[in-house]
Amino acid sequence: MLVGIGSDLCDARRIETVLARHGARFEQRVFTARERAAAQRRQGNARLGTYAKRWAAKEACAKALGTGFAHGVFHRDMGVENLPGGQPVMRLAGGALARLQELLPAGYEARIFLTMTDEHPYAFAQVMITAHRVATA
Repeated sequence: MLVGIGSDLCDARRIETVLARHGARFEQRVFTARERAAAQRRQGNARLGTYAKRWAAKEACAKALGTGFAHGVFHRDMGVENLPGGQPVMRLAGGALARLQELLPAGYEARIFLTMTDEHPYAFAQVMITAHRVATA
């Protein structure tokens, strides 16, 4: 069952402006340690694209949760990680995870699907959250 869907388009030039103005303070407030490490391994537009895609993914996820960044849901509660094959996945913590649990019917578990892309200066992400009945033994 579909629980929520969200998408976001981000202009990487906005991220560049905020990084120039607030630097590490912005990075630490918005991005997880893993996300910051992924971005730091890149240079120039690739680095900006890494941050912009993750910003768009967080915005899309907040929309899929139905809250935006309110009701205890913060940017840092959502983190993009990559599976060994490169597929991006969204990991939730804190208020974002609590909100997800509120959305799920009893006896169901969530699956979060994430896709992201960038073509400088734009980054796009889409998140779909589905609920699946937990198998009982």
